[in-house]
Amino acid sequence: MASQDREASIAGEIERRYGLIREAAERDGLDAVLVCASEYTGFEGAMFYVSGFRILHRYAYVLLPLEEPPTNIFPGEGRWVGDHAEGWVADRVFAETPGKWIAQRIRERGWKRVGVYGMDLVMTVRDYVELPHENVVRWDEGFDLARAVKSQQELASVRDSVAINEAGVLAVVDAWEPGKTEAELMAVAEQTFVSHGTRRLTMDMVLTGRDGAALPEMRLPDEKRRIAEGDMLIYGLEVAGPGGHWVEVSRPICGGRPSDESQRMMEAYREYHRICATAMHHGATAREVHRAVAAPFLERGWKLGHVTGHSIGMTMIEHPRIGDAFDVELREDMVCSMHPHVISEDERTCLYFQDTWHVQRDGAVALSRLPVDIIDPREGVLQREAA
Repeated sequence: MASQDREASIAGEIERRYGLIREAAERDGLDAVLVCASEYTGFEGAMFYVSGFRILHRYAYVLLPLEEPPTNIFPGEGRWVGDHAEGWVADRVFAETPGKWIAQRIRERGWKRVGVYGMDLVMTVRDYVELPHENVVRWDEGFDLARAVKSQQELASVRDSVAINEAGVLAVVDAWEPGKTEAELMAVAEQTFVSHGTRRLTMDMVLTGRDGAALPEMRLPDEKRRIAEGDMLIYGLEVAGPGGHWVEVSRPICGGRPSDESQRMMEAYREYHRICATAMHHGATAREVHRAVAAPFLERGWKLGHVTGHSIGMTMIEHPRIGDAFDVELREDMVCSMHPHVISEDERTCLYFQDTWHVQRDGAVALSRLPVDIIDPREGVLQREAA
């Protein structure tokens, strides 16, 4: 009985997703939606969202008409790359040039307007040139907004991913030791992630600096550079657990005394955290949230670098971004990653770490309970925030 209930729950979730996409597509005057995905980190999730197939290598498409069942389209050379049977889309095509197959289907069905998710950043050139350009339109924002509000099943997957992400942060803190390399610490987090079911879905980087201050550039962990006690280390850890939902949780680590400016930035970060809990709510716009959470940093004379935040789901970065240019209303049960990238005037000090937030009716909740602080690895994480 439990197995039947689970199958019914999965079937209901699939129908919910297709219903939301088709409703948005019909509203925008589309006949069908073409979803593009590739193995590029963070761009694979749209495929899992609409088909249940996990991309191992190369790329794939799902064609979802308004009035017909979907079709999974794979490049012919990828026939044995990936477990195609794990997906729920029954109609599977392996085409020598997928773009030619898609173009032929558009002509056969007489479709006038097909919305394409991933036309600019994901679709291969060889497939793009084959499409009837008069019949296809970019539809990234429409697709992202259609899937922005998470179901309870999706929110459970998000929470699972957060727990895995937190475990990686704590593993780095526990493994910290002067003389180890940046990469050795990163490897500890990766071992934690993969053993808990992230498979290949991790995105790792580090911001580091001497004397308790991190430089603003995001870099790959160095297998040769050995850390010193007073280094500021900010491992940017982003993962998707078995359910496929990306999350972002990280904390700065320093075994010595953080610089005065780093400490002032942390004070502002705590202020942003308090503001975000009330400013981010159903009906607030992405622009309003950005302006509210940016204030503690800008008022102190610092500048912001990387994007403040963004909607997040099975694709790492989804529309809308949390920024001044995005006048899009947030809705209850959206999930957003927030990571203000605050940079000093001389660009020698920065603070940047991530939290994943659940948007609710009257506010937002940070899903990680790690303390909002610079962690001294000699002491470990003494306590988590009160639940």
